[in-house]
Amino acid sequence: MNISNNGIEILKKLEGSVIRAGKHVIYDDQTGQPVTPNTPLPRGATIGYGHLIKPGEDFANGIDENSATELLRRDVARAENAVCTNITPPITQNQFDALVIFAYNIGAKNFAGSTVVKYINNPNFHSATYPTMDAAWLAWNKSCGHAMPGLTRRRESELKLFYS
Repeated sequence: MNISNNGIEILKKLEGSVIRAGKHVIYDDQTGQPVTPNTPLPRGATIGYGHLIKPGEDFANGIDENSATELLRRDVARAENAVCTNITPPITQNQFDALVIFAYNIGAKNFAGSTVVKYINNPNFHSATYPTMDAAWLAWNKSCGHAMPGLTRRRESELKLFYS
C-alpha cells in the first residue's frame, strides 16, 4: 500500500510549513519560526512539510509547492515501509494513512517497537502501561518529557482517521 492523496493532504496540514512570498522557506522545527537568511542553520532546520535538512542540501532560495510535496512524498516512503513491514493484519486505506502519518512523526524505528503495533498485530495483546491501543497511541504526545497540546491534537487527528 501507499499513502493516499487524502493522507498526504492530512499530513501536510498536521506538519504545517512556513511560506514567505509564495515559497516554502527554511524554519526551525522546534519553534516554527523562519530561519534568517545567511545565518547558520539551527539543529532541526526544516523546509516544506517536515523535511529535516541534511548536510549538503541547499534550500537557501526556498522551494515551490510542487517541490515541497515531492520532498514529502520521498520522506514518507520510509514511514510507508515501516507500516508495510510491521503491520501484519489487513488494514483499510484510512488505517494505513493514519499509521503512516503516525510513523512519519515518531520515526520508523520507534513505530516498529511501539505498543500500537503490538495491539494491531495481536488482538489478544495486553499492556499494563497502556490498557488499549488508543491509550498507547495517544501516549506519543510528549517532547522532552512534557505533554504537548499540539502533539495531543495530532494524535487525536490520527486516531480519528484510523477509525474513519
